[in-house]
Amino acid sequence: VQLQASGGGLVQVGGALRLSCSVSGRSIEAYTMAWFRQAPGKEREFVASITWSSGNRYYADSVKGRFTISRDNAENAEYLLMDNLKPEDTAAYYCAIASNRWQWSGSSQHAYDGWGQGTLVTVSS
Repeated sequence: VQLQASGGGLVQVGGALRLSCSVSGRSIEAYTMAWFRQAPGKEREFVASITWSSGNRYYADSVKGRFTISRDNAENAEYLLMDNLKPEDTAAYYCAIASNRWQWSGSSQHAYDGWGQGTLVTVSS
């Protein structure tokens, strides 16, 4: 499976960005999808995840109310709409696909076996 993340860039505080992740080699329709991020000098952390039917969405407390995860199974893609961006949101953002079908994979990185290359988001003040 291959994941290609895009949409990162430089944005001012309070601005918005929409990240996209295109998946090939596996249909995403049966899998939880997620976004993680890694800031310079820090460990990778969970951002958001969404179940196969979009019935459940889970967010890190730090982004709740500002970020929205979505998916389009027909397009084999997922998205992350980021609003009201803060300097602490600066990081490389990675999309991920869960290892197991029809399971809620949550926030653990170990539950995901396919990763995108990362797209850099820089929030300037």
